[in-house]
Amino acid sequence: MADDVSARQDVPRPLRLAAAYAWRLVVIAAALYVVGTVVGYLGSVVVPVAIALLLAALLTPAVGFLARRRFPRGLSVALVLLAGLAVVAALLTFVVQAFVAGLPALRDQLGRSVGTISDWLTNGPLHLSEDQIRQFSGRIVQALTDNQGEVTTGAITTATTIGEVLAQMLLVLFVLIFLMYDGAGIWNFLLGAVPHRSRQRVDVAGRRGLAALVSYVRATVAVATVDAVGIGIGLWAVGVPLVIPLATLVFLGAFIPIIGAVVAGGAAVLVALVANGPVPALIVLGVVILVQQLEGHVLQPFLLGRAVKLHPVAVVLAIAAGVVAAGIVGALLAVPLLAVLNSGIRSLRSPADEAIDPQDVHSSQPEVAEPGQTDNQDGDEDGDQDDQDSQDGSRSRESQDRTNLTA
Repeated sequence: MADDVSARQDVPRPLRLAAAYAWRLVVIAAALYVVGTVVGYLGSVVVPVAIALLLAALLTPAVGFLARRRFPRGLSVALVLLAGLAVVAALLTFVVQAFVAGLPALRDQLGRSVGTISDWLTNGPLHLSEDQIRQFSGRIVQALTDNQGEVTTGAITTATTIGEVLAQMLLVLFVLIFLMYDGAGIWNFLLGAVPHRSRQRVDVAGRRGLAALVSYVRATVAVATVDAVGIGIGLWAVGVPLVIPLATLVFLGAFIPIIGAVVAGGAAVLVALVANGPVPALIVLGVVILVQQLEGHVLQPFLLGRAVKLHPVAVVLAIAAGVVAAGIVGALLAVPLLAVLNSGIRSLRSPADEAIDPQDVHSSQPEVAEPGQTDNQDGDEDGDQDDQDSQDGSRSRESQDRTNLTA
């Protein structure tokens, strides 16, 4: 024993600490690798469940609103789900019709743009001959002909992918229905695996994470709508074709923070450049920059508020890691996952949340409680729940008194 103590004393303390941290980091890295491998293997199941959680965070408050108006829970879920599907179907129909109607104008403007480029190549500083231009076009056509087999194989693969996507969409719909109908029961079942002495703390942290997810989805939908409307109006004013499809692309791109808006805005500028020329493209670029500045400095701080406290560097790194791990789906799910983990971990580390009754945590309070503060609001946007709020506050104070007496 004395030799062991002497040997430990011979090793410098910084080295002992570094070694202790190192083997713990190795264990954590190995655990994360195993989890990542399992999630990657079950990606066709994990991704639909994650998307269903995002949709449930958006739609479940509407189900609760109808349930509080004495609608049966099953009927509330059916009404909200049918309304959501009707809205999606109407938007898809409108976008497809607008795309088909805008194709002739885009084809005509593209033909004029190609003619302008050809004139510049022959009469401009390059002084290319028509034979050289024809040879270049012939090479492109020949390359497509030579790779016809690969194109056919890609089409077959795409058809297979479409079948997989349809199956995953059905899984999303199935999981979404049960999350909206019995989300609380599913959460209570999961809590059964937590030790009893820690169950209340984990319950509060989970509800904080869910509240952060609800706030994130709501704010993202609002920001995406403003982005799509603002850039769509700018495209319409300049006379760019395919306004509705491009505005829809901007709306979808906004669900990937920072990067999605840049890519969607770049696509709009590129279409304006090809169809209308450099000056309209510069105008569209100015509109895109203006809308994105409004989003970054006004809308996101105001709408997200205290709900999701994430530094822009953390957002960009999370998106980058998501792209590397799972492509576009990873970029879509990285920030919501980070928001949920951030809110849940902060709740577990907050001494004030130890005195919070889980029933007092609602989707409108994603932030952890300050010392001496309890959540006593119902989260109903109608503003007619004053009596319920008072009861919630009394219950929270009684819970805190019980905790103090126990301590």
